[in-house]
Amino acid sequence: MEVMSVSVDSVHSHKVWNETELSNMVEGGVAFPMLSDQTGAIGRMYGVYDEDAGVNIRGRFLIDPDGVVQAAEVLSPPVGRNPEELIRQIKAYQHNRNTGEVMPSGWVEGGQTLKPSTALAGNVWKVWQPPRD
Repeated sequence: MEVMSVSVDSVHSHKVWNETELSNMVEGGVAFPMLSDQTGAIGRMYGVYDEDAGVNIRGRFLIDPDGVVQAAEVLSPPVGRNPEELIRQIKAYQHNRNTGEVMPSGWVEGGQTLKPSTALAGNVWKVWQPPRD
């Protein structure tokens, strides 16, 4: 797994932001590369570049080893992202890739998975129920 961030900010801006802001929130600062997309080319490829503002809108993309986008989330600036949900989804996609099993709603690592089959179609309710609070 490789994690990286991309923004239209310069490499210098990323360095300053990491040293003055992020390192105060995360010990040692961000542990992954921050890429500069000053032309917006990468943002355009993923549909998150705002031409009028000249910025990439907050988005995250889970891309499998074959280069296929498996999940995407785009948020407007007022709402922050949830790193725990991102990690949960990464683990779910890795588990699926390794086993072929699928994760039902509310799945967490170590939780019940389902083995897809024609017999399961229309019968999921017999082997799995959504978590109830």
